[in-house]
Amino acid sequence: MDNTTAVTFKMTAYAVMENYKHGLFSVFLLLYLVTLILNVLLISIIHQNKQLHQPMNVFTCMLSLNEIYGSTALLPAIIAVLVSKTHEVSVKWCMAQVYFLHTYASGEFCILALMGYDRYVAICYPLHYYSIMSYSKICRLIAFTGLYPFIVFLSLYSLTLQLRFCGKVMPKLYCVNMELVKNSCTNAQYISAIGLAFILLLILPQVVVIVFSYAHILRVCRKLTKESQANALKTCVPHLLSLLNYTVAALFEIIQTRFNMSHMAFEAQIFLSLYFLIIPPIANPILYGLGTQIAHARGFLFFLKCFLGLHFSLR
Repeated sequence: MDNTTAVTFKMTAYAVMENYKHGLFSVFLLLYLVTLILNVLLISIIHQNKQLHQPMNVFTCMLSLNEIYGSTALLPAIIAVLVSKTHEVSVKWCMAQVYFLHTYASGEFCILALMGYDRYVAICYPLHYYSIMSYSKICRLIAFTGLYPFIVFLSLYSLTLQLRFCGKVMPKLYCVNMELVKNSCTNAQYISAIGLAFILLLILPQVVVIVFSYAHILRVCRKLTKESQANALKTCVPHLLSLLNYTVAALFEIIQTRFNMSHMAFEAQIFLSLYFLIIPPIANPILYGLGTQIAHARGFLFFLKCFLGLHFSLR
């Protein structure tokens, strides 16, 4: 590291994509548009069909809104850097990316935990579901789930904002907090340790809620008939698939950032970084559109007509 304070970071991960950047530009742009279309359509369907105004579908809308937030904050920036000549970003924009990325990621997990709790109430207390999941309680849960990741991460982010940077290399497609710490002028090991503590603070409560919810769901299902078990667990499938998809993607990203992954091919690292940003936001509206009661509602036909109509109009 030199002694001058960095004003830009060199995003070295783009070097391996230089020869394919124009094709990748089209692919990334298409994926971003598909993400927006699928999530906006899902929200529109739920909004327009009163029979879908159930707590779980409200939380599904929250999930889609968070995915629109994360995709819009990060994918256009990735596309812009991809086609630039220098593959550099300013320190200020890098800091903003860190905030967007981490609040999107932690918000996603908070919402998935909330959806797990909803399944717990629906299956374990079906007769009291609407009294437990009252309008006022849903509003409180939404407010808490929306604010929690922003407030918790802001505490860590306030430490990152105080750093000066002598390193100028960011070996990623986007900025992450740990790489900023590595590029700081001073020994910032304490920030690294605090960062790990905050990751646990952001993840552990959600893990507890999810494990608690599904432990009780399984306990109740053991007492039901096979047909009732199948019906109960069927309602959990979209949530479990979304949870598994996102958890695997997030774990890969955390491991890449925290540990030396030089033994892994650089192309594989890039794929896993993009998987975290692209696959869950595209997969989730499909899972909840096909795997829940939305698939049997008139709104799903509207979803297909809109999507196919847009496809043919573009052609």
